[in-house]
Amino acid sequence: MRLISEQRLDDGALERELTLGEIPVTLWTPGPAPAPLVLMAHNNGLPKNDARLVARARYTAAEHGYAVASIDATGCGDRPRSPADEQARADLGRAVRAGEPIDELLETLVGPLVVEAVPDWRTALDALLALPEVDGPVGYCGWAALGIRLAAVEPRVAALGLFAGGYVPRAQREEARQVTAPLLLLLQWDDEGNPRQRALDLFDAFGSTEKTLHANPGGHLGTPRFELEDTCRFLDRHLRERA
Repeated sequence: MRLISEQRLDDGALERELTLGEIPVTLWTPGPAPAPLVLMAHNNGLPKNDARLVARARYTAAEHGYAVASIDATGCGDRPRSPADEQARADLGRAVRAGEPIDELLETLVGPLVVEAVPDWRTALDALLALPEVDGPVGYCGWAALGIRLAAVEPRVAALGLFAGGYVPRAQREEARQVTAPLLLLLQWDDEGNPRQRALDLFDAFGSTEKTLHANPGGHLGTPRFELEDTCRFLDRHLRERA
């Protein structure tokens, strides 16, 4: 893992930009002592430097003492995309502008994106846990489709905080039955891009014996700020108490 830049932020966290082969990594750490790791990903492959993700990561590191990492996996952020990916994105954009059904187009785009992203996240996890200031157990927060797939294949993921606002391909909806890690699922009740019943069915599908659904009124971007604090308390229960 190669260091590109680092800066001490006003909130006290250390923010580092790193590369691991072709994988860009951002790591926020609260101090030199080993801290449990939280992997954080934005919905459907948006970049790791998205302002909302960065704000959540900085809060989680500075205010709650976690090491937080995000990456741009294959096809995400500024990473190169295949011609098929570019075509799927173009087709999706045209369908949205025309008001046409988009589920099958999302399957074509998001399904492969999830499958291709998971190996990069596991590679990053191996490297991050080798750092002296990063420790287990490991939590995951954010993009639901990726979190389901990662938790299904990665036993080091001990807790999942997922946002139900991104499209979850059919394969991951079925895969949720294999996931047994404790779950907190956030749902915006009036999310214009996410049918409410589909999110409720997804919650029901998880194999976790401990799972909690938080539903709030409002659209896709209306998640109340207090849910960030609640998510950190959820992580405290399952990462710090387990440690």
